[in-house]
This record gives sequence, structure tokens and C-alpha cells, in this order.
Amino acid sequence: MMTVQEVARLAGVSTRTLRYYDQIGLLPPASATQAGYRLYSAQDLRRLQQILFLRELDFPLKDIAPLLEAEARDTRTAVERHRELLKLKMARMQGLIDLCERILQGKDETMMTPFDQSNITEKRDEYAKEAMERWGNTDAYRESQKRTAHYTKEDWAAVQEEMDAVFKGFAALVGKDPVGAEVRAQVLKWRSLMSQRFYHCTDEMLIGIGEMYLADERFQKTLDAYGEGTAKLMSEAMRRIKE
Repeated sequence: MMTVQEVARLAGVSTRTLRYYDQIGLLPPASATQAGYRLYSAQDLRRLQQILFLRELDFPLKDIAPLLEAEARDTRTAVERHRELLKLKMARMQGLIDLCERILQGKDETMMTPFDQSNITEKRDEYAKEAMERWGNTDAYRESQKRTAHYTKEDWAAVQEEMDAVFKGFAALVGKDPVGAEVRAQVLKWRSLMSQRFYHCTDEMLIGIGEMYLADERFQKTLDAYGEGTAKLMSEAMRRIKE
């Protein structure tokens, strides 16, 4: 766990920015000390990294929360889009540097095209639209957005505590039969929590989420932090929920 000052130094942002992200529900810290100091987990840092990517790409702050929720459904594609946009920004900056060089060489340059950002803006808008259409335009997504829109810091802390309990429960069952009674009961507990806190989780959704836990390295690392093999057990048990 890291304090707000430590995270600010690590990420090169101000503590005021982190507090504002907390206030608007964009980055609520995992917990707080008895004195009220914010404490950030590794999962919080990963979310901050995603936020900073989107800020670097000039996405409006109001659009970042729904984009984060949408991108979570296909992290690899999201990062590929980030890279594509960053390359466009890099090419534009190189054009501006080249223009400076020509001016310094005494050339009478009146070029304006290096300042043009229209291709970046168009690609950014295209990506935002694609992300929401591809990953965000679902009943589950809309239901989750509606339910969590008014969650307070205390609500999110309670959700995190409930999730931690479920993940620790799975970690304690590593090595057990993925379709055995104990593991099955834990899967049903996880589905119940998601249905209660976010959206109605069907068997099909559960299977898809289970596949994502191993396909997405981020999820695997997060879950295995509770105990080696936790992600694999959860993935297998969730994918075999209908057996």
C-alpha cells in the first residue's frame, strides 16, 4: 500500500489531482488509515496508469470513467489503440521539431501543417466511439454504470472488502476440484456479489469473465496476489459453471 504522497511522486502528478480523482469517484483509494490518510493498492496504481494514458491522449476527464469500464473488457486492444494514438502524437511532435530546425537554419518557413492535430482528434474520437460501441453498449454495462454512479468512498471500500473475502476464499481452495462442491459454492458467491453490486451476472457472462482472468495478464496478476493459482482456479471453475 502506498500513501497519496508516494503515489504522487511515483506518477509525477500532484496530491491535489489524486484527491480530486477520489472526490469524483475516478480513483478511490483501496483504503485509509485510522487518521484518514489515503492508501493505494497495486490495483489502484494500474487504474491510475490507465487514467494517465487517457489524459496523455487528451481525452476529456468526463469521458475517462466510462472508457475505463469499457476498456476493462479487452485490455490488449485498448493498449494497442493507446499505442496507435501515441505514435500519431509522436509524429506530430517530430514535425514541429523539424520545423524548428529549418527555421534555425535560416529558411523562411511559414508552414502551418505541423501544428495540425485534426488526424489525432479524428482518431481519438473514432477510438472512443469504437470502445463504447464494442465494449460499453451492453445492458450489463449500463446497469453497472447506473448502480455505481452514486457509490460513495465508503461504498467502494465495502465492495473491495467483499471482493477481497471472495478472492481469499478461492485462494484457500487452490488444488481443489474446479467443479467440486466447495469451489462451486465460491463461484456462486462471486456471481451473487457481482449481481448485487454491479449487474445481473448470467452463466454466459460468468463464463466470459472466467476466460478473461487468464487471457488478461493484469487480472491474473491481481488474483494471484491472493495466492498462486487463484486466477487459474477461478477461471476454470467459472468456465465450467454449467457442468
